[in-house]
Amino acid sequence: MEESQDMVKEARYLYSVARTGHEARLGSIGIQENNVYTIPYKDIAAIVHVCDAKPYHTEDTKLAEEWVLEHSYVIDQATKMFGTVLPFSFDVIVKGDDDVVKDWLCRDYEYLARELLRMEGTAEYSIQVYCDYDYLETLVLAKNQELLDLKNSIEKEPKGKAYLQRRNLDLKLKNLTYSEAGRLADQFCSGIKPLVKELKSESRTSWTPEKYRDKKLLASCSCLVSEEAVKRLGEVLEEINRKDGFFVRFTGPWAPFSFVRLQEAG
Repeated sequence: MEESQDMVKEARYLYSVARTGHEARLGSIGIQENNVYTIPYKDIAAIVHVCDAKPYHTEDTKLAEEWVLEHSYVIDQATKMFGTVLPFSFDVIVKGDDDVVKDWLCRDYEYLARELLRMEGTAEYSIQVYCDYDYLETLVLAKNQELLDLKNSIEKEPKGKAYLQRRNLDLKLKNLTYSEAGRLADQFCSGIKPLVKELKSESRTSWTPEKYRDKKLLASCSCLVSEEAVKRLGEVLEEINRKDGFFVRFTGPWAPFSFVRLQEAG
């Protein structure tokens, strides 16, 4: 009698799919020092470790963060060994043994091979452009004669009228500054787009370094960049970074998590 999927206790934890047809052992570098190895099919292979058929779960936030870092480390090592890989997010588990994983590779071979080819020679980079909001506001005011005239007239008005006009000035200046921030964000993205294969804009970033926390985020995006375009992209971003009041955070390379389209495994 065939064992039902719900009763399967053995499983394989998936890190990534790589372009290699060889069996390889990467050592005890996996989550909780599990031994990581490849399960090949034709010229591709899944990077896995043996695990129980249940999710990794803990109430310990620090331990959970360690697991995610260990997951990312394996993907980094696989990238160094095999080139660009198709990375899985944390905690993707296939119930069953190596043969079950191999069946999945066989079934989805054409799709996985196409994705590997599409990602070949690329990596993911993260870009955030920040500005000193007070500095940007000063620039906006300096370029708007109507606001400058209003600012100068306030000083000559009675206290009550001056208060209302100052509120009116602040509101107009705030709206114009936000519009200018949006215009600059579009301008920066336009300069970046020709240098990347794909770009995904983000309305916010999950983490901001301490030195940028008093700055306004103008633009945030993930980019899929070819090896030959990275240097020029860095030069364009450095030109932005040299502008007074603007700051660029450029990180990577990472495995292309944001751009790989993976179908459900197993």
